[in-house]
Amino acid sequence: MRLPNGVFNPYTGIKTNILFFTKGQPTKETWFYEHPYPEGVKNYSKTKPMKFEEFQAEIDWWGSEADGFASCQQNNQAWKVSNDEIIARNFNLDIKNPYQGETVSHDPDEPLAQYQSQQQDISQLRHQLSDILAAALAGNKGAN
Repeated sequence: MRLPNGVFNPYTGIKTNILFFTKGQPTKETWFYEHPYPEGVKNYSKTKPMKFEEFQAEIDWWGSEADGFASCQQNNQAWKVSNDEIIARNFNLDIKNPYQGETVSHDPDEPLAQYQSQQQDISQLRHQLSDILAAALAGNKGAN
């Protein structure tokens, strides 16, 4: 399942893939399902997170293991890839949705928001690194 940008903000703003396996059966093909943003949503954030109800389309599409997931059909959100193709891609599972063209946003606020989020992430990491270095240096002073 490919989740859109912002699902795990503030930790990362990039798309995230979740893998599911059926225990005891060899994988013959890999299904991808791209979760779309709901109507009117451009991005998820800490204050506007993804909601469980938004997964109803995936639940309906997924179906049941009892019938071998027979309800899984390719559509604009779902596609499958053979093992041979995955092997040819050197096991890179970052496979774009073949039914969706490249989306280009002309909203100037989007790159600015991404930049601000990245700067916050960088600042947080810089503070964490500073704390780690300070603790390490404090530990070395006590050893002398």
